Amino acid sequence: LIRHRFLAGGAHTAIMAAMAAMTRAPGRLSQRALLSLARPFSAGAELKKTLVHAEHVQDGGKMVDFAGYSMPVQYTKAGAPHTLSIIDSTKWTRESASLFDVSHMCSIRWTGKDAFDFVERVTTADVKALGMMRGTLSVIPNENGGVIDDTMVTRCHSDEHGEHVYQVVNAGCAPKDLKHFEEQLGKFGGDVKMDILWDSRGLYALQGPKAVEVLQRLSGVDMSKVSFGESLWMTLEGVKCLVTRCGYTGEDGVEVFVPEDAAVKVWQQLREQPEVRLAALGARDALRLEAGLCLYGHDLDEDITPPEAGLSWVVGKARRDPASKNPFLGSERILAQLNDRSLIKKLRAGLMPSGGPPAREGAAIETAEGQVVGAVTSGTMSPCLRKNIAMGYIEKPFNKKGTDLQVVVRGKRYPATTVSMPFVPTKYYKA
Repeated sequence: LIRHRFLAGGAHTAIMAAMAAMTRAPGRLSQRALLSLARPFSAGAELKKTLVHAEHVQDGGKMVDFAGYSMPVQYTKAGAPHTLSIIDSTKWTRESASLFDVSHMCSIRWTGKDAFDFVERVTTADVKALGMMRGTLSVIPNENGGVIDDTMVTRCHSDEHGEHVYQVVNAGCAPKDLKHFEEQLGKFGGDVKMDILWDSRGLYALQGPKAVEVLQRLSGVDMSKVSFGESLWMTLEGVKCLVTRCGYTGEDGVEVFVPEDAAVKVWQQLREQPEVRLAALGARDALRLEAGLCLYGHDLDEDITPPEAGLSWVVGKARRDPASKNPFLGSERILAQLNDRSLIKKLRAGLMPSGGPPAREGAAIETAEGQVVGAVTSGTMSPCLRKNIAMGYIEKPFNKKGTDLQVVVRGKRYPATTVSMPFVPTKYYKA
């Protein structure tokens, strides 16, 4: 649910090329940049396709290799209403409603009497404290406290499977995540079953201030009492779908899990609503960065701990007891950092460069005297602010808000100031 985050190297390069072109020609992408978006396909590679792949192609989707899937980075069909620049697509999401296909992400259903205990072993989530049909962002830690992946964990109930845990992980990380789970299941024992739900269902993110209004009209279900992070079952196109009020854009919105036989029909139904425009990877990356959200493989990896990433809150209160009978993997290091902040040497922070080109991943962060104190992990020109924004890991105490630093881009130094995130205010709904 938070989960479209991992950008495979080629796809991320393509998106950055598009964003760079956007800064040069804000109204549209250059032909050269559009051609660059098609390059990430690997010669001879058989890419996976989501259930609505043909819909993307029909609407002029520029398809790229994204975590092994053929996914649209932008829609470019001449004269079509869904053809928007990345800037306009980002703004449309903030002002109305955008539809994203995130079916490439991997879902897992955990059942059995020991399922809650197992999920609490391999994530930092306090599953037992979640209300029914409530979810939370969490992480899958390794034994050293680093992050294998970020994930959404929901305490769910269905007529078919009763009470269970529904989890979503990133597509690019799914193979290693599943291998990790299999290894841990072998050590854990107990009554736990892992059902992998991946290419047999559609997963669509409808994001923006008018997203819930659209879904209420189509389903006849009042969502005024459904807060961000809560789920419910509703019928769309005659089929029962799991709907979660969540997303990774900073806006209100939903993610809809659709059974295979209705996946295309539901996509088409959502697509045809007057408030809705299709959106793709380019806009999604800009939106999550404006919201100050991490992208796995860039802002999170297996050497970064949740406290270092500013994600201490993903460790549930009941999970912070060092004497727990069921500690999560990596708890020793993570809990030590939570209890003694002096053990944290660097922290993720927002940066607002005051000039020059956007500071991209890998750009050095320096003091005014030239001392390197960090590196950028994500950066772009914000479509909504029309300013350069970035985030990165900065040594203490230079991470403090209001610290004057500089970023090095193409050998030149540009002033930058540390700022709070999000860069654009988030609008998560609370009933």
